[in-house]
Amino acid sequence: MQLDRRRSNQLGRCPRALHHRFITSLSLGSVRGEMAAALSRALKLPGKKGSELGEYDPLTQADSEDESEEDDLVLNYPRNGLGRDSCLGTGSSKLRGGRSGRLVGAEDEAQEDEEEEEDEWRERLPNKCRQDRDDMKGMQYWSHRDTGRDRGGEDRGGSGPLGGAGLGGHSADAEEKRIRMRNAVRSAFFLVPLVCAALLVLLCAFLIPCQKGDLEKRLQWERALGDAGGVTPPALALWDVDGDSVEDVFLGVTELTNDTHLPENKIFSVVALNAVSGQELWRKTTRDSVTYIQCGLQYNTQPSPVVLLIGKSTVTAVNGTTGKNLWLVQLKDIESQAVLLPDLQGDSVPDLLIATLPADEALDLSVTLISGQTGAQLGHPVPFSLTGQGKLIGPLLHETQQGAYYILFGLGNVEAISLRDIYIRATGKMPLTQALKRKDPGWEGLKTTNSSFIHIYRGSEHVGFLLPLVAGFGNNHNSLDTVSNLNFTKSDWVLVYGSSKLSVLRQKDIRKEWTHNSAPIHSQPAPGHFNDDGILDLFIQHSANGIMKAEIVNGSNGHTLWSEEFVCPHLVLEPSAISTSTGQSAFLFWASDPIRMVKNVTKATVAPGVAAVEPLIRKLFLLHPAHPKILLELTSTTDTAVTSAVSYQERQKDATYITVSSRPTPDSQPGARIVKSMSLRAAIAKGQIVRLEEGNKNGGPVKPSVFDLNKFFRRLSFKHQ
Repeated sequence: MQLDRRRSNQLGRCPRALHHRFITSLSLGSVRGEMAAALSRALKLPGKKGSELGEYDPLTQADSEDESEEDDLVLNYPRNGLGRDSCLGTGSSKLRGGRSGRLVGAEDEAQEDEEEEEDEWRERLPNKCRQDRDDMKGMQYWSHRDTGRDRGGEDRGGSGPLGGAGLGGHSADAEEKRIRMRNAVRSAFFLVPLVCAALLVLLCAFLIPCQKGDLEKRLQWERALGDAGGVTPPALALWDVDGDSVEDVFLGVTELTNDTHLPENKIFSVVALNAVSGQELWRKTTRDSVTYIQCGLQYNTQPSPVVLLIGKSTVTAVNGTTGKNLWLVQLKDIESQAVLLPDLQGDSVPDLLIATLPADEALDLSVTLISGQTGAQLGHPVPFSLTGQGKLIGPLLHETQQGAYYILFGLGNVEAISLRDIYIRATGKMPLTQALKRKDPGWEGLKTTNSSFIHIYRGSEHVGFLLPLVAGFGNNHNSLDTVSNLNFTKSDWVLVYGSSKLSVLRQKDIRKEWTHNSAPIHSQPAPGHFNDDGILDLFIQHSANGIMKAEIVNGSNGHTLWSEEFVCPHLVLEPSAISTSTGQSAFLFWASDPIRMVKNVTKATVAPGVAAVEPLIRKLFLLHPAHPKILLELTSTTDTAVTSAVSYQERQKDATYITVSSRPTPDSQPGARIVKSMSLRAAIAKGQIVRLEEGNKNGGPVKPSVFDLNKFFRRLSFKHQ
């Protein structure tokens, strides 16, 4: 019997097989079961008999209590898709316990009773039984139905089967609704954050780039302002005065008029333009032509930046936001920009220095100190008798390693004089501020006998350019910002002399670091990083006989790092060096086609005066050190660019290239002055690749593909130097 019970456990998941297994065991000698069944029928005890309902068998019940819980679990499993708990109620004839099958007297009787029972309940509850067969939900569902039927049978007696089935159906529907509701809530909790995340990704992926692209489009504009006035470069400056974090454009404008009361029948003015849209912010009429515009002077009592308008005879300070006058000082024969000085009076506002040079007294150079707060002159002008000839060099402010200040200037040569000495000679007073009380013994020892000058450069060859060796100086050298001037006043210098010699002077001992010889240099060099040694290199260009040669000189030793020749007339327009995200600089310059790409033009055919080599189209090229054999043509025009500047947009990691050009007219009338703004990233996206050599010949390096080049340049971004 123990063996039969174990086998019944193994067949617990097959109810009909289990039933036949018990019938077989009974037919082989289950005497005890037959006697119990016979005794029960004879005594007609209440309880269940075989498959009859509503009868109670105490012998079977007593015998079942001795069985294990495992047999109960096996025999309570639903059979043939008709769970006895689901369709029969509490008065059903299901087998209760592992030995309940032993109450059946013989195999035929048990099978007959079972079939009658199933037929009877299929007729009484056909729909419900079919539904239960189709919607089996597991043992938890059957246990719930069994509990409900037992409670209903106890309450209603003989109506247990019907009552149990009805309550079970209602509970199943309610439970199904609750399950559906719970699933819907879970789905909502999952889908709502997912949809929000998807919308956020779409916002970042589409809307933000669209705004950036829209800004790039708005940064590209063009305006005609006044008359061309030849190729003389007008005053140009950049500074943010409207608070949009983009540097605005200030430009000196000259317009022709028929008014005979005006000198030269011209109207002079300064126009401030919004850098994003090109719209006019304000316009101010001036007495004479504005030679320099400088921005960035800041007052403690005024949040708006101060803009200086410097003409030949006046220096005017105006509010950068509105253009209203703050103060005006009149001088004669102004020859230089204003030099930003440390505070000389103790009013916490930097002061200024202006150089004047009368036309009839070429060697009588004077410097004048001006209060940055009020515009009042500090003392009287200080004259200097200079020996030499050529254009005016400087003045520039230099701070030594000891913190002493010197002014560098000269005519064809470069001299230095202590700012402390200039202040004493101008005011007749000893310096009040600590900045003027310091002296540098090393520099003071360089003075010659009976002279207050320190000779920085003296020679037979005239000086053409002197500028600080600082990245970005050529792009914004008209700034009066104190922070920007810190590096300018503590650097080495780039010296161009003899029109074809380039040197770097060390500020610590005023010695030449190296010297580079080239063709005549006609424009100011542009410092930038071409190689990875961390030392600024120099981009220079020189023109002769219709050929323009561009060259990059190594800042550490004076060797040539890159050079190329172009078809181009004499063009005096300084190049620009722009810092990029790669850590190196991109160089911008104007030229025409490279010589090697023009087959019908040679050096022999471009003699002076030959009009055939005069290019009608000038092109703006970008050179990046990562691809020295590749140029990117950003734009082309028939206009003649006379001056340019670079403005940065920190938020967009972009830069705009501002050009002022003279546009010719077909009727020989004076041309128009054109101001144009161009986003460099937008121009790069539309730029054309120009290869300076084919490559991949005789085992040479493989030239980069167009796809790789476009990918590199379009990922390029720009930043402040």
